[in-house]
Amino acid sequence: MNASETLSPTIHLLDDDEAVRESLALLIGTVGLRVQTWGDPQAFLAQFDRDGIGAIVLDVRMPGISGLSVLDNLMEEGVDQPVIMLTGHGTVDMCRRAFKAGAAEFLEKPVNDEALLEALQNAVRQHVRSRQRHEADRSARERYAQLSEREREVLGLIVEGLTNKEIGRALTLSPRTVETHRANLFGKLQAPSLAQLIRHYAALVDAQDVGGAA
Repeated sequence: MNASETLSPTIHLLDDDEAVRESLALLIGTVGLRVQTWGDPQAFLAQFDRDGIGAIVLDVRMPGISGLSVLDNLMEEGVDQPVIMLTGHGTVDMCRRAFKAGAAEFLEKPVNDEALLEALQNAVRQHVRSRQRHEADRSARERYAQLSEREREVLGLIVEGLTNKEIGRALTLSPRTVETHRANLFGKLQAPSLAQLIRHYAALVDAQDVGGAA
């Protein structure tokens, strides 16, 4: 949990029963996770931090708006924090609806302490990895956008597996010029190795090819 601790994840706990909120908040706090409790679904939807790292624990049955409706709203907004649903009156259909709507886990009350903590820790790890991948992809796109047209051509041929000599022939460039472009690519793209270069930029090269063909 080192990465998630560094990013200070918050668990948003939404349940209309104050006693349940207090007991679950104490439980979740035992593993070092910060908890923010909510008793009003509308207030939660209006105020909770959508950009934060963490997970959401959501009771299915609440007055005014059901947990499934809250889940639908979250998914429609594109909220990426994993949602764990809790219910004291679960049915197979309700469970199926929750997973179909995007829930990460569905647990019945009285909830097993270990099951909830394990689900939350897994959810936080999943969210941290997802945000890190998103940030890495964003950074890669920004660096790729800084390349010249010629550098993108050279990168595309590197990704295809061509040697410097083959790239030179394909683009009518001298070996020294190809080597210069190659060195510039590794520097601009901050790629420590050929494997990392291909891993992070092959998809962007493919997208560029598709866009160019279109």
